[in-house]
Amino acid sequence: MDTTKNLQQQKKPFDFMKWLKSRKGQQMVVIITFMFVPLLLLAVFTYFPFVEMFKFSFYKMKYIGDREYVGLDNYKQVFERKDCFSALKLSLYYMGGSVVQLSLALYFATLLSFKTKLGNFFKGTMFFPFLINGIAIGFIFKFFYTRGFVFDTVLQWCGFNLDHLPYWLQNQSINNISLVGASIWRYFGQNMVLFIGAIMSVDAQMYEAAELDGANKCQQFKYIIMPSIKTIIVLNMILSITGSLSSFEIPFVVTGGNNGTGTYFVIMNKIAHVTQKVGLASAMAIVLLAIILVATLLQKLFFKYFFNDGTEDNAKVKKSRKKNLEGAN
Repeated sequence: MDTTKNLQQQKKPFDFMKWLKSRKGQQMVVIITFMFVPLLLLAVFTYFPFVEMFKFSFYKMKYIGDREYVGLDNYKQVFERKDCFSALKLSLYYMGGSVVQLSLALYFATLLSFKTKLGNFFKGTMFFPFLINGIAIGFIFKFFYTRGFVFDTVLQWCGFNLDHLPYWLQNQSINNISLVGASIWRYFGQNMVLFIGAIMSVDAQMYEAAELDGANKCQQFKYIIMPSIKTIIVLNMILSITGSLSSFEIPFVVTGGNNGTGTYFVIMNKIAHVTQKVGLASAMAIVLLAIILVATLLQKLFFKYFFNDGTEDNAKVKKSRKKNLEGAN
């Protein structure tokens, strides 16, 4: 009898509706729903447009009208056109600015990670520019650098003569440096907050032990802070340098890309929306993506082989902490 009951139970068909109403079924529905919606949005608004843009890069076309297949001709033009290639070289200004930006962020993060008067106020003040919309910051610095306005007025208070001051947005020897300064002002607060979080995660007992051994603040920074936050430094370097390749909002709003200030994205915007060379603009986007991927890979390899990507130092720090705890016990 028992065997026949077991056989009947085994032969019983799977009741999908009953399973769907069960706890496991409801959990699976919730999981699939939460996975399906973001994956669908990602596919519709990211992957599908990217595939279409890649396809457009092989055509000579406008937004409306006939298409002409030109193969790799658009990719050749990216490197042959003077405006496209000069825009790539202009990214070097922003890469240099990213180094200054990270240095300032690390310096202020180190100061504000310890007990400092009005420390929270300074943290909020320095992080606030990152919360402002990039278009708004562009308008702020457009008036800031305008002849006879804010920056020139401040310099006159310091004793400079207005006639001897350069045109910050027109002089091609300094206008890109001015725009890079605006970019540094906007983004260094974000890097600083990341550095502060990493520095505050370092065990406070290590600072106390270093002070007992007679180490000053510079030595503590060199031998405790730097080895402990190398992973965050690598992350910020990658974000800053890849971001410098795609600068758009500030040069677009402040100068419109005139007087040699057109970054790669600004030139790509003009080609796509003013001259409506959609195929060429798509090829520029694909080339930029390839450059960012290569730059990111080279950075990771560089830091992995020369700085161990921070992992080896973190292992040493954890090992030393473990020894200190065992010695204390």
